[in-house]
Amino acid sequence: MRFLKSLSGRFLILTIVFVMLAEVLIFVPSIARFREDYLMSRLERSQIASLALLANDDISPELQDELLQNAGVFNVVLRRNDARQLVLSSPIPSPITATYDLRNASAIDLIRDAMTRLVTPEPQVIRVIGDPVRMAGLLIEVTLETSELRTAMIDYGLRILLLSAVISGVTALLLFLAVRSLLVKPIKRVVGHMQSYAAAPEDARRVISPSAGVTELREAEETLKLMQTQLTSALKQKDRLAQLGGGVAKVSHDLRNILTSAQLFTDRLELSEDPTVKRMAPKLVNSITRAVHLCEATLAYGRAEEPAPALSRVLLADIVSDVIDSERLSVGDGEVSFSEDIPAALMIRADAEQLYRVISNLVRNARQAIVTTGKQGEINVAATETDDDWIITITDTGPGLPPKAREHLFQPFQGRAAKGGSGLGLNIAAELVRGHGGALTLERSDETGTAFRISLPRGGVEMG
Repeated sequence: MRFLKSLSGRFLILTIVFVMLAEVLIFVPSIARFREDYLMSRLERSQIASLALLANDDISPELQDELLQNAGVFNVVLRRNDARQLVLSSPIPSPITATYDLRNASAIDLIRDAMTRLVTPEPQVIRVIGDPVRMAGLLIEVTLETSELRTAMIDYGLRILLLSAVISGVTALLLFLAVRSLLVKPIKRVVGHMQSYAAAPEDARRVISPSAGVTELREAEETLKLMQTQLTSALKQKDRLAQLGGGVAKVSHDLRNILTSAQLFTDRLELSEDPTVKRMAPKLVNSITRAVHLCEATLAYGRAEEPAPALSRVLLADIVSDVIDSERLSVGDGEVSFSEDIPAALMIRADAEQLYRVISNLVRNARQAIVTTGKQGEINVAATETDDDWIITITDTGPGLPPKAREHLFQPFQGRAAKGGSGLGLNIAAELVRGHGGALTLERSDETGTAFRISLPRGGVEMG
């Protein structure tokens, strides 16, 4: 039963069935042709017997009976010179039941008459009409009994069926061996490679090496190799990310303690009477507070994914102002200019800390891209709102993203826009935006600059 469920077993059965079907289609016209030849041979024998009688009128009745027996008929009628003549005759044991004219019989008529004779076991007397051979008259007509005809047809049919069965068996065996060699074995080899790879997908040595000679199987093996290679690479990257996550958690633990101490010192700076210190101290306190919160979130979550955002109503202009003020401290005078086009009263529903990180990542990337060119540039942050979304765009006049960065834009360690970068910034930003139910997309990037678009859904929230 297991063999019959296999590809080889089912193919063997189908081959036998189809070959037998083909043989049956050959068997039917073969039987019809055999019957026609049988009847034509009786007409030829009868013609020879009648010519012998015409050549010598003194043939005895005993010799006439012998001629009829050798011809296998009861009587013979010839039509010569428009005259119909009963040449040989003997008593007919029963009435004539059917007449068959072989002169203009179609293939369908011959097949129908042959099948009718096979399924009719009772002996009958029939009349057969045909053309004499070698133009020896206009018509020849004989009567004969069908028992010998049917017996001969059955014997011929059995031999045809036996030969068909042998041909079917040999053909099926040859096709079975061919399919097993050309298809089944290569498929089993592919399945074996898949099972071996599944046991240790991190082992690059288990990736399949295409070797099939059949075009379709070769394409399947090449596709499988590509999938296995990509999966092995992804698993290795996942391991690196897991290791990185463990390292980040450890660093975050110690960094949190350091930043907490720094936060205590910055609290004292707020008491200074120096105007510059009084102006910069709050921003320093905010930056250290954000760093402490980030470390705490990393430790609390303990995984590579970001925690769900704590949504609240925030004033977007304040977040953008903090980002731009922080970035201005990182550049010299005149290197990069910052501008913002944010409605002063625009309130959006978001996690303030996470949104700060998103905008900060994008602005920092833009600033670094402009600085690497050694030319002056501008970064603009703008915002609008529609009935469905809040739209924030970050535009710069930098050199644009490299082709590889655009191809792997939001993939960690692959979407690096600047030399020495980790490629995590855009990945983190995209993940944070998705956590808000929104989307981060690249609107354009060419030699004139780059523009990113942040879409945050309003979700029918009343802001009044």
